[in-house]
Amino acid sequence: MSATASVSDHAGQTFPPAGDTTGMSRRAWAMLIVLCGAIFLEGIDVAMLNVALPTIRDDLGMSTGAVGWVMSAYVLAYAGFMLLGGRTADLLGRRRMFVVWLTVFLVFSGLGGFATEGWMLVVARFVTGAAAAFMTPAGLSIITTSFAEGPQRNRALLVYAGTAAGGFSLGLVIGGLLTAIDWRLVFFVPVGMAAVILVLALVVLPRDGRRERRTQSFDVAGAISVSGAMLLLVYGVVRLEHPARGPGWTVMVFVAGVVLLFAFVAVERRSAAPLVRLGILRSGALVRANLGAMLFAGSFFGFQFVAVFYLQEVRGWSTVETSFALLAAGVDAVLAPTVTPRLVERFGNLRVILGGMVSAAVAYLCFLPIDGDTTYPAMFPTMLLLGVAFALAYGPLTIAATDGIEEDEQGLAGGLLYTSFQFGAAVGLSAVTAVIAGAGTGGGGSELDGFRAALLVPVVGVVLGATVTAFGLRSGGRERRPG
Repeated sequence: MSATASVSDHAGQTFPPAGDTTGMSRRAWAMLIVLCGAIFLEGIDVAMLNVALPTIRDDLGMSTGAVGWVMSAYVLAYAGFMLLGGRTADLLGRRRMFVVWLTVFLVFSGLGGFATEGWMLVVARFVTGAAAAFMTPAGLSIITTSFAEGPQRNRALLVYAGTAAGGFSLGLVIGGLLTAIDWRLVFFVPVGMAAVILVLALVVLPRDGRRERRTQSFDVAGAISVSGAMLLLVYGVVRLEHPARGPGWTVMVFVAGVVLLFAFVAVERRSAAPLVRLGILRSGALVRANLGAMLFAGSFFGFQFVAVFYLQEVRGWSTVETSFALLAAGVDAVLAPTVTPRLVERFGNLRVILGGMVSAAVAYLCFLPIDGDTTYPAMFPTMLLLGVAFALAYGPLTIAATDGIEEDEQGLAGGLLYTSFQFGAAVGLSAVTAVIAGAGTGGGGSELDGFRAALLVPVVGVVLGATVTAFGLRSGGRERRPG
């Protein structure tokens, strides 16, 4: 299939482009808009909840540590089930998995809005995170298997990535405004959005072809072991923020996760139909893309945590003021689908990703001199550079992580990528939390001292990410495909 030619229709055939500059027909654009709507929904859902947490804590009578589990439960399920979610999309049908789990997402987001106890909200967010873990890689793999590899697919992925980032950026502002009215709207608004997307998905998404509906035996042992391993490893990372039972228990969780991970590898080596074909990890390009995604996400979410608490705790800004302060980072929603495709076409993925990593490093370094009266104009370059960094890195990382992968493993590749993003986010958040506690008031310093020290975490993370990317440039971008 040529790089500019076609997109699969409902019957698995191809149809010609409708004469636009991207070579995509109206049906192709309709499909892309629906899938972008879903990733926008996922981004805005997470961002709105971030802003609403203090109000939820007060209204439901939760402690600060307990309300943190509202976010942690989502991340735990999202990262824990992502690999399984990606592979089930390949085996059981991408459209089927997308529609089913979008429905679950809709239902449990609504149930979260009706919660009257903290534990109810935590359970609802855990199931919502699990639904996102199955829905998101299914949506990504529909794009990567429907659009021809090359400029057409790259453009679609960059539009998709820009929409995801835009959802997160806008969610910070919308979440502040909705929380000012009633925090429960943060849960009910996504329900309405999900309902519209679900109806449209049933109409425009291509039906699963025969290849996707194959009756291959399902690797139950692999599914249980990999999901258990990821849940335990992410839970161990999350526990670094909530050390209720002491370090001994956390170490035990990590050990159990590693043991299950080794068990998973042993199962996959012996399985006639493995859930995850281990040979896919022989691609240096794929491994580097996932490492880069993990380090980039960890640095970004770690910085966001520090910046939000600095603005609210040290500066005394309201949630709405904080949301608007971070809005400049939303420039990526404009740059990703317009400027980034041209840069990728001219310079290649790796150079563009490296440019994004360097932009992020400069952004974090610019924020290091903060004090108790730093003006917003002094912070603005950091926010703007972060938007540029996201536009340059996020979409091209998605392309790099799925490029050259066989069609029947695109869901797995998407699952690996989003697992890396979520695991990186969990590590980044835990690292900055630990540094703030150690260097701030818990370590004899001021709250501002803790925030300043924690800002070094995202700097180190993104520098490591840039180093990983630079190794890809040294190899000339020539990698053996996974075999």
